[in-house]
Amino acid sequence: MARILVTGLPFGGHVGPMAAVAGELARRGHDVTGHTGAKYRGRFEAAGARWLPWTAAQDYDDARLADTFPRVGDGKGIKANFANFTDVLIGTAAGQAADIIAAGPFDLIVTDQLAFGGALAGERLGVPWATVAVIPLTLASRDLPPPGVPVRVSTGRAARWRNALLWQPVRLANRLAIQPRIEGIRAAAGLGRAAVAGPDGLYSPHLVLAQGAPGLDYPRSDLPAHVHYVGRLAPPPAAPGERPAWWADLAAARAEGRPVVHVTQGTLDVDPNDLLRPALEGLADAPVLVVCTTGGAATDVLGALPDNARAAAFLPHDELLPLVSVFVSNGGWGGTLGALAAGVPMVVAGATLDKPEVARRVAWSGAGIDLRTGTPRPDRVRAAVTRVLGEPRMRERAAEVGAALTAAGGVPRAADLVEELLHRA
Repeated sequence: MARILVTGLPFGGHVGPMAAVAGELARRGHDVTGHTGAKYRGRFEAAGARWLPWTAAQDYDDARLADTFPRVGDGKGIKANFANFTDVLIGTAAGQAADIIAAGPFDLIVTDQLAFGGALAGERLGVPWATVAVIPLTLASRDLPPPGVPVRVSTGRAARWRNALLWQPVRLANRLAIQPRIEGIRAAAGLGRAAVAGPDGLYSPHLVLAQGAPGLDYPRSDLPAHVHYVGRLAPPPAAPGERPAWWADLAAARAEGRPVVHVTQGTLDVDPNDLLRPALEGLADAPVLVVCTTGGAATDVLGALPDNARAAAFLPHDELLPLVSVFVSNGGWGGTLGALAAGVPMVVAGATLDKPEVARRVAWSGAGIDLRTGTPRPDRVRAAVTRVLGEPRMRERAAEVGAALTAAGGVPRAADLVEELLHRA
């Protein structure tokens, strides 16, 4: 039995995969501690792990992020994205590391790729650590443009020349704006200069568990050998719970030949004016049943629903997705993996943080459409849904990607790789 620390930022989309891995390691008999904010304490404890609170690290509520970090504002735009990096990710990292180091020793650390304190603590404690990519893999590659640059991914010498040129200003920005901040949190954790410059230096050199699968992520000829795609990291399906009164309408719609379109903005960027309301308006008289979730808010934030729409704060995706024909979202990675694992093609309207990268990957895979905006017009949502429903190849590609995600092994495979790292240590 090993003593393992599993750490994740207190965001719902981060805690889900980290708690799933923690639960599997605990089931295998390891002594597992989960390090996250107070809001998500129960997720780790329900998985069989003890909870280590954020004490030196500044805790926060992901639904009210600007209350703690005012510069993040509404989360939209370049300034908000940069504030998210500097204030939330960098700003809490040294505290995370201090919490973990004080609670040690541990035999191994498993860290959310954006919970930078886990990497710092692993290095400071001299123990191996594994990185879990809770968003699409961002490791630099000569085969790819920099993350966030909206250019077409292609192969060949010309593409590599283009990529090299695009990387030059990004590396300059990293050197001037990012690396000093990384060196600052390393110094605060009692560490010297990073061996690898830039954000890539915060990935584990021992083991990287990348959510996703080939066919959904871009091909890299220079992918390091210690990076493994593990599919979707999700807990076992929960026991059936209480369903909304309208749940039977799903089966009725399918019996009538009406496709079910699920629309969600996840649990982070939940302003209904961004996607939920445009989708409801655009699909109001379409021959479909629209099912919306508000990410926890009361459904009355949507106003009066069209006759062909239903809404709930949350719905069990394990039960819902097998009934869905099109999944419309703002590009949360966890929801995207869940939809594709169920073989459901997508329409993605993502604009903040990693969401544009998710949208581009979905479109590149052939399993859906990237609307290239986080605030689409109603007619664009309707046109995209109509196109997905009318092109069987998108559903076929979604099924193929879903099969690849399943074949990658999920939580059991991730735990196997963690245990292999333990045995090598």
